[in-house]
Amino acid sequence: METQTLIYIFVGFSFAVYIGIAIWSRAGSTKEFYVAGGGVNPVVNGMATAADWMSAASFISMAGIIAFVGYDASVYLMGWTGGYVLLALLLAPYLRKFGQFTVPDFIGTRYYSKAARVVAVVCLIFISFTYIAGQMRGVGIVFSRFLDVDITTGVIIGMGIVFIYSVLGGMKGITYTQVAQFCVLIFAYMVPAFFLSFMITGNPIPQLGLGSTVNDGSGMYVLEKLNLVLLDLGFAEYTAGQKSMIDMFAITLALMVGTAGLPHVIVRFFTVPKASDARKSAGWALVFIALLYTTAPALAAFSRLNFIETVNEQSHSVAPDWFTNWERNDLIAFQDKNGDGKMQYRAGEAFAGKPEFTGEVGSEGERIIANPANGDSENEIYVDQDIIVLASPEIGNLPAWVIALVAAGGLAAALSTAAGLLLVISASVSHDLLKQTFRPDISEKGELRAARIAASLAIIVAGYLGIYPPGWVAQVVAFAFGLAAASLFPAIFMGIFSKRMNKEGAIAGMVSGLVFTFGYILYFKLINPAANGPDSWLLGISPEGIGVVGMALNFGIAIAVASVTAGPPLEVRKLVNSIRVPRGAGEAHVH
Repeated sequence: METQTLIYIFVGFSFAVYIGIAIWSRAGSTKEFYVAGGGVNPVVNGMATAADWMSAASFISMAGIIAFVGYDASVYLMGWTGGYVLLALLLAPYLRKFGQFTVPDFIGTRYYSKAARVVAVVCLIFISFTYIAGQMRGVGIVFSRFLDVDITTGVIIGMGIVFIYSVLGGMKGITYTQVAQFCVLIFAYMVPAFFLSFMITGNPIPQLGLGSTVNDGSGMYVLEKLNLVLLDLGFAEYTAGQKSMIDMFAITLALMVGTAGLPHVIVRFFTVPKASDARKSAGWALVFIALLYTTAPALAAFSRLNFIETVNEQSHSVAPDWFTNWERNDLIAFQDKNGDGKMQYRAGEAFAGKPEFTGEVGSEGERIIANPANGDSENEIYVDQDIIVLASPEIGNLPAWVIALVAAGGLAAALSTAAGLLLVISASVSHDLLKQTFRPDISEKGELRAARIAASLAIIVAGYLGIYPPGWVAQVVAFAFGLAAASLFPAIFMGIFSKRMNKEGAIAGMVSGLVFTFGYILYFKLINPAANGPDSWLLGISPEGIGVVGMALNFGIAIAVASVTAGPPLEVRKLVNSIRVPRGAGEAHVH
């Protein structure tokens, strides 16, 4: 059977399963729409959380970053995985014991303030939309390559699928759909890694294969050979770090704390029956996530070796099918600078520049190959790092069904996270802004209708950002973690562990952390990108890690303001005690 036919079958079948689950688990109440009725099994919730977390960034981009950056990209593995440990220990059980629907619900109630609730909603919507634009873009790109449609059509199809199971099913539908999506995406990620590990090292387990010798008779270990090959081509050693220690630390911590502050992840812990189940589901999520995250470094190394051996010094006139397939989508390109007809992959830029996004089909911003003028290096190949995972089955000449499986997995990863983000946006609008702030007398039926309308509008906005991504969205989407770390995390943390923190301090902290972090990112990524370098950064910390400074600023201003303003009322201090004290332990004395 042809590869394209298999892709249609795999993707079509997976979509049919998602839609079927959504219809079967249609939400009939606001509790089912917001928190799946609060009765999800911890293991099931762990799988759904893993799917919610392992977005297009994890499935498509992370191994690509590791493959082309090497050691420095380990910050993503450490930060994102460590964030779940932080969630399990510090936040999940306490937020579940609080027993409400959303993150702004907790902040609004804990800080006894509608203003605090609204500020939290603004932070949440900003973080979620910057994140979701990348997911919808990922859907469009996967569709454009594997289903032979343009990116716009791909985004629209993705919007339709997400609309059905998020608007109809709410959190109940999304939870069980994400379980299916986790099974698809983890299988799609692991299978090519098994194949490549066995082909390169003779060991089918990729985590062990990464530490094995290559089976080419050289006796060299995988990383040893990769270092040698890259040095021969003018690249830095794969295992050598380029970033400073302080920047590595800041980025890792920002990703950790940002993970613990991401609203679409936190809301998953409201869906389990009791507080102890929240900690269990966080533990299960960590296990399921570890399957992908421990595989990513191995897949990255194997794919980089395969890529170099496949393209370097090969004749472009007889380039492998995978190269020409991705060339049509402007994700890889060749420029014959020396006129010998052979592709030379070296360090440096292959092309002099790329155009701005124009809105036309085929002009994908930073992805398209543009100016044919020669760059100043010997490199003749441009490659977008995002193709490594998606193209690895083709590069390794794996069976057609593996290629089809990866296509379905990439779509599952992007759609699962998009659905989770859309739900927290709609819940914030319908529950926190409408029910809790502006229309407290609205009926449950009216609130559920408002939630579905808000989700529909959010899908339209997300789709628009996926089709026509303005420059700032493309640049800021990777910084959602820093923004979450600088805005929501301190308010949640102090709301649980500090009885003295009041509404004035929390609001001042959230606003200052968000404004500082966003302003720093905006300056170096949009206003003055030429100055973006260690010599210009504050304390040597890059925009990727500046969320740590924003978080410290949030904590500092919140504590300072709280110390000179009236403390929270007695009932709020009792609420904090009730959240923190285990059941049956007795109430602590509150003054």
